[in-house]
Amino acid sequence: MRRALPSANRRMIGPFVKFDHFGPEELDADRGFDIRPRPHTGLATVTYLVDGEITHRDNFGRVHTIRPGEVNWMTAGSGIAHSERAPTEFRASGSNLLGIQAWIALPSRHEDVAADFAHYSSPEIPRICADGVEFTLIAGAAEGLTSPVKVFSETIFAEIVLTGGAQYQVKPEHSDRAIYVVAGEVGVVGQSGTFGEAALIVLTPGVEVVLQPPAFHAARLMLIGGEPLANGPQDLISSPPRAKGSIE
Repeated sequence: MRRALPSANRRMIGPFVKFDHFGPEELDADRGFDIRPRPHTGLATVTYLVDGEITHRDNFGRVHTIRPGEVNWMTAGSGIAHSERAPTEFRASGSNLLGIQAWIALPSRHEDVAADFAHYSSPEIPRICADGVEFTLIAGAAEGLTSPVKVFSETIFAEIVLTGGAQYQVKPEHSDRAIYVVAGEVGVVGQSGTFGEAALIVLTPGVEVVLQPPAFHAARLMLIGGEPLANGPQDLISSPPRAKGSIE
């Protein structure tokens, strides 16, 4: 797993306070993975998979398996505990795993909202494909699309897949914006050099940027950002959840 946020140079991008990139990894038969139960308060987590499957369980009795192209949004709010594990059938046969999990701070007025969990199937998530660009809007509004994922502050979270030589223009409609390179490499048109896998590219506010991978090479990117929160990043996971119940 690679963690792009927080870092020594940047603690937040808009409301994003933590950004984890896991995989790509091949899990042998009978290996699987177990992220055991732990508590969260005062934030939301969003999980998006490119490959593999993960089963979510929480102390409210919810059990849901997320698959590629789907979105799990968990609002911790006043408190929730959850675990994430390889599904039984994947554990037995072996599988691949590649995805993103981000932690999003809630505005102070929403930090104690009731905990909730929402799953969105792949057909519910808006996507457009044109001119070698596949744009998937995980949360927020952009490119004339609006995601059904409920957010509590101005947020942009999208996946951008570029074929070799294709271009994507990142518009300056959000205060904070950053591009994370999940796979491949990408350059900024008009500038020399490229950014490789696991690079976090923080964009200058108010400036349009055109991204382009090298010819004959594809790139998978994540666009994150939104309005910075006044309450800023805090210790958002150490407090025990106030919700009662148990998970297995």
